[in-house]
Amino acid sequence: MAKNKLAKFADMETIDFVLQYPFAVLQRDGFPYKGKWHSEFFHNNNPIVVELGCGKGEYTVELAREFPECNFIGIDIKGARMWSGASQARAEGLKNVAFLRTSIELLDQFFAPGEVSRLWITFPDPQMKKQRKRLTSTRFLRLYDNILERGGVINLKTDSPFLYAYTLGLCQANPEAVDIIHNVVDVHNRPAGTLPFLDIKTHYEKQWIARGLTIKYLAFALTAPADSITEIDDTAFDRDTYRSYSRGTLESEGLRT
Repeated sequence: MAKNKLAKFADMETIDFVLQYPFAVLQRDGFPYKGKWHSEFFHNNNPIVVELGCGKGEYTVELAREFPECNFIGIDIKGARMWSGASQARAEGLKNVAFLRTSIELLDQFFAPGEVSRLWITFPDPQMKKQRKRLTSTRFLRLYDNILERGGVINLKTDSPFLYAYTLGLCQANPEAVDIIHNVVDVHNRPAGTLPFLDIKTHYEKQWIARGLTIKYLAFALTAPADSITEIDDTAFDRDTYRSYSRGTLESEGLRT
């Protein structure tokens, strides 16, 4: 397994649209494309869409296939997982894809204000005990606001009832700063023909569906500075019945839907 991981890391070094900038490298070398993604990396002015915690990169690659008029960047700290999507994009010759290996907390070190049009957050750890680490908390919304164009859309796709309820509650509590665009409580039982990009299924999503879990989708835009968004008390929201940190390990005998 270790040899396989090392081989993937070595191969990643040969893919020119894979950029590896963990904190130590960023501190040492800086980043050359901040504010220059359009002009010096993609060489076009198409909208930039970023997927946070892209894992194997499946969603990034599928979106790039379906929307060639946009540029897609998948971000994850785990390079061995990211290799799967990067190698697929290379094999297909996709020109509107990039992968960035770094920490999400460093986002504003890689993008200039307003440089990103949309964000995707696909199946993140709901961080039920650690609000500060939750990718839809006010802490992260302020980070996203540093790089998103005003009105840029944040897309959340999740198997977690808790994370969905919390994020929806946060949006509803701040209507002066957040505009809810789409709210789908059961992605795979939505009206036929609507939001076709939601039919893209990641490796983990297929597992959740097979186990009877309902997939939820929420899209919202920041219409005012994120500093004005007030955090909410999350104690009223039911916690999930399965462990977010052990993907697929259920705490109860039944499956929560």
